[in-house]
Amino acid sequence: MRHFYKRPVRKFYFLNHRIEAPTLRVVDEKGAQIGVMTKQEALNLASEKEVDLVLIAPKANPPVAKIIDFKKFLYQQEKKQKEARKGIKKGVVKDISFSLFIAQADLNRLINKAKEFLQEGNQVRLNLGLKGREISKKPMAFDLINKFISSLGEVNISKLPKLEGRVLRAVVARKK
Repeated sequence: MRHFYKRPVRKFYFLNHRIEAPTLRVVDEKGAQIGVMTKQEALNLASEKEVDLVLIAPKANPPVAKIIDFKKFLYQQEKKQKEARKGIKKGVVKDISFSLFIAQADLNRLINKAKEFLQEGNQVRLNLGLKGREISKKPMAFDLINKFISSLGEVNISKLPKLEGRVLRAVVARKK
């Protein structure tokens, strides 16, 4: 299975002459307020310092623009986003597959494995495969998967047991 890198969606910023507001509240690189001035005065100030005028808060009254090096600003924003994503653990879905006529000892082993996965913070997808004539024993299959879920203890059922082709599937997660 391939995992493709999703490029983060960049926010669109208005730069220099693309800013439409006639007056702006101008802030310098360090965050100190310079004051409210016309767009042309702010552009002149930015061109003297050889940096860009970037519209930061367009909905404010008056809109806020910052005098900064835009490429450096984008790099810092990207670094902040990466740092914020580091702390987030992705919820992994672990699969547990079994059949309708499973021995009790094997079922207990799978229940313990599912409990381990849930303790780690993962979701567990239960797959009960029905082979051949077992498809006619749907009520028995639903009973078995419900028994499995109830033996896990306090869990959230993310996806209720549903027959998808010849596989009965349910997804459970740990209760928070």
